[in-house]
Amino acid sequence: MNFTFQRKRISGILGIVPSKEQSFLEDMRNFNFPESRSRKLMEVMGYNKHRLVEPGVCVSDLAVSGLQHLFDRDLLGRDDFDALILVTQSPDHFMPPTSNIIQGRLNLKHDLLCMDINQGCAGFVIGLIQAFMLLEQESVRKVVLINADVMSRKTSPKDRNSYPLIGDAAAITIIERDAEDTVIHANLKMDGTRNEALMIPAGGFRMPCTPETAALEDVGDNNLRAKDHLRMDGSAVFNFVQVEVPPLIESLLAFAGVTMDSVDYLLCHQPNRFMLQKLADKMKVPYAKMPMNIVEHFGNSSGVTIPLAIAFNLGTRLTKEQFRVCLAGFGVGLTWSSMLMPLGGLNFCEIVDYH
Repeated sequence: MNFTFQRKRISGILGIVPSKEQSFLEDMRNFNFPESRSRKLMEVMGYNKHRLVEPGVCVSDLAVSGLQHLFDRDLLGRDDFDALILVTQSPDHFMPPTSNIIQGRLNLKHDLLCMDINQGCAGFVIGLIQAFMLLEQESVRKVVLINADVMSRKTSPKDRNSYPLIGDAAAITIIERDAEDTVIHANLKMDGTRNEALMIPAGGFRMPCTPETAALEDVGDNNLRAKDHLRMDGSAVFNFVQVEVPPLIESLLAFAGVTMDSVDYLLCHQPNRFMLQKLADKMKVPYAKMPMNIVEHFGNSSGVTIPLAIAFNLGTRLTKEQFRVCLAGFGVGLTWSSMLMPLGGLNFCEIVDYH
């Protein structure tokens, strides 16, 4: 599915990461795993450290802290925006929507559209698509898009294939109309037949949480995980990315009538450095054009990795310069989506700690 949007722009990006930092080697010492092999994994996969919330910290806490930061610094007015979109797969509750909780905690106006979207790795691009569509309405002047996940709380600390890689984070992106005649192209694909490649089996109505679903099971190589925990088929996800993402991006560029040479940066969801290097090799994209350092510094925070990649690698440059960027998210669902857009002239682009 293809999308085209005109006269829309991102005007600000704020990343929010927990102040608690844990190293990959520290995590791996909890497993019966030689340190030499851990160091080799660090080198090949690009692991180093990740950010984790303290017990009890939820998505709304990160979001409220980030929005309050913007209010306090006069980077966003409390009544300036007419829609609040939250993209998360780790909501505070089944109901009510976490976006409503954020609105209530900040005592925001009642004339505000609040919306939760249940998406993960492709959630930043999907959230932007939804925001751009809302801006087609005259009554919507500005949209706040929040991507946030605290997946460490649903990942087994005794599963070395997942826990040392997961990071918690949030990002707030401000989207508004553009006076310039900008054109944004996007595309999107989904394949629910492969939904089990990334999932948390228990916790919904199909399999409610019980003492049995909380029991740890040996899932191989002395990795212990319960049905309440995140399960990832690493090989299936790797193959999916290598097979499906290159043609998706090639199709987007063809749809927009441009070549990869005209793209300044390819900003992708970041599961690990190895996967992105293989993706870059397959697409013949120079590594310098595809930042790969977010998992190394913050961990894999699902849909938040793309805005973190933007803020961490481009940061204040985006307040003064403009680039043509291609965004690409891929993962849980399975879902894969990409977007080609001009990005620059932002009012702010930074990362702050949550304490």
